[in-house]
Amino acid sequence: LGGGFHHCSSDKGGGFCAYADITLAIKFLFERVQGVSKATIIDLDAHQGNGHERDFMDDHRVYIMDAYNRYIYPGDGIAKRAIKRKVELEWGTEDTEYLQKVHTHVEGALNELKPDIIVYNAGTDILDGDPLGGLAISPQGIVKRDEVVFKAARSRRIPILMVTSGGYQKRTARIIADSIINLHNLGLIDKELATSGAGNPKVEQMIRDSAKDISKLS
Repeated sequence: LGGGFHHCSSDKGGGFCAYADITLAIKFLFERVQGVSKATIIDLDAHQGNGHERDFMDDHRVYIMDAYNRYIYPGDGIAKRAIKRKVELEWGTEDTEYLQKVHTHVEGALNELKPDIIVYNAGTDILDGDPLGGLAISPQGIVKRDEVVFKAARSRRIPILMVTSGGYQKRTARIIADSIINLHNLGLIDKELATSGAGNPKVEQMIRDSAKDISKLS
């Protein structure tokens, strides 16, 4: 629960991001894990992920899809050249339009290139009322968004790494917990555990307790 510092590149921090964890994770996999030679970044934080875009600008092993509010930070035109599938959103975009675009472009991205790993930057700053995101997605819309991404990965048997990235309201912790419970109950994460104990109250309570701890930190 955490990570997704997508404004930090290998040589420069920015936007609350002090180290380039997405870049580091992908480079580590390429260099040290046999069979991992292609990666797709699906960045659905409300802000453009200019850090990893700058790092992989000329690296054809990395496919980047980025959906973001076109009017907010960072507006990095140079970094945008690295985006293979760019989805620029308007102020106040709501669930129906957003989820349709996410579904269309996630499917399109994974059909263009089947990667060995997906890094999913799952920012909750798309939530209605977020002071920095400028979008208007409901809590249910965020849960559904994560489900769309995980279903696309599962149908293609692609491993997925999810980082939670931006989100600047206390209630985002509860939404993240609800999404993880939903993914678990659908068998989209930890399939062996999910099929043997979907709806396991101990698992759900553990996630809820984690959410409460995050809320305290907020």
